[in-house]
Amino acid sequence: MTPVAAILSGAAIGGGAALLIREVLRPAPALGPALRRLNQPAAPPAAASGDPGADRDERWGQWLVERLADVPGVRIPYKDLALTGTTPGRFLLTKVALAGAGLLLPPLSTIPLLLLGVPLYLPAIVGILAALVLWFAPDLALRDKAKRARAEFAHAMAAYLDLVALRRAGNVSAEQAMEQAAQVGQGWAFQRIQGALAQSRVDKIAHWESLALLTAELDLPVLDDLAAIMRQSADDGASVYATLRSRARNLRTELLSAQAADANANSEKMTAPGALMAVLVMLLIAFPGVLRMINT
Repeated sequence: MTPVAAILSGAAIGGGAALLIREVLRPAPALGPALRRLNQPAAPPAAASGDPGADRDERWGQWLVERLADVPGVRIPYKDLALTGTTPGRFLLTKVALAGAGLLLPPLSTIPLLLLGVPLYLPAIVGILAALVLWFAPDLALRDKAKRARAEFAHAMAAYLDLVALRRAGNVSAEQAMEQAAQVGQGWAFQRIQGALAQSRVDKIAHWESLALLTAELDLPVLDDLAAIMRQSADDGASVYATLRSRARNLRTELLSAQAADANANSEKMTAPGALMAVLVMLLIAFPGVLRMINT
């Protein structure tokens, strides 16, 4: 048996024994994390595509969620997943697949070098580092996607506040104003609001209570103000037209300020590359003259 085959066989036997021991000696799951998982909102179901591969991936992902949810260091951002429409199973399956690829590809790609005597620990170290980087890559991508989704929702909320204010100015009740304003928009943010209002009719609760639940489910603080304003309007019959318009103006101001800050930050990031490019250009211009002076 060649050394490489012996190493791979030993690794496979050791990994199988480790998995067997882990399953046999696996402790009882902690009650706290289990209850938190039960109380997490479910992500919206994906559209049926008729693809058996998608169902298979979802089953594998759910199996990973059941096995790894209680493992320390494994965090599943349920709110960001619900906001972006991704299931926890698919998210965790992506993380495990990327980490496994990063762990196995460097050693497998260096098998010819191992035959030439390259030390085995170098590909193993590279594989471990790649697995760690790729394990956290989906978290960073999901965080960025959720941030953009919350910004889009805030822009939609600025328009929705004005629409609700116009309906209230026409002597429409608070709940009817919220429903009619939600029917105007066609974007995903308005669809989420329409779904929450429809669920409130099914559950027979006030619309602002349903929006408060949506805020807790998706971590959308911009809905809190609308829920509080409409609750006040229903409780004491106060006119909230001016309040809604003022909150919409303030929200637009906040969004413009955030965009200006992002633009300034991006401009500052371009300062160093621009300076480096200028230095390189000056070196290229000065190089022929310096070389001529040295030769003479």
